[in-house]
Amino acid sequence: MFAIVETGGKQYKVSEGDVIFVEKLAVNEGDTFTFDKVLAVSTPTGFTAGNPTVAVTVTANVVKNGKSKKIHIIRYKSKKNEKKHMGHRQPYTKLQITSIAL
Repeated sequence: MFAIVETGGKQYKVSEGDVIFVEKLAVNEGDTFTFDKVLAVSTPTGFTAGNPTVAVTVTANVVKNGKSKKIHIIRYKSKKNEKKHMGHRQPYTKLQITSIAL
């Protein structure tokens, strides 16, 4: 059994027990989070796609809020003596899927 959920402008295929990294959510560690946009669900009897969503509840535990590894951006223009160095760390929320309730 799996479901397709949307959060942060991205879609994720999740099953019970999966651990996913999503865009940072405004929840604390240890709380439960319920996905409001469930686009599709697969059950042992068949597959149901929503128009645009399905009335299924997908809940998850918040394991951690953190930042990913730093990426380095270097901009360089030759013959102009122009160099620019930037860095970025994307914030994320780590979720563990606990249940998919029909």
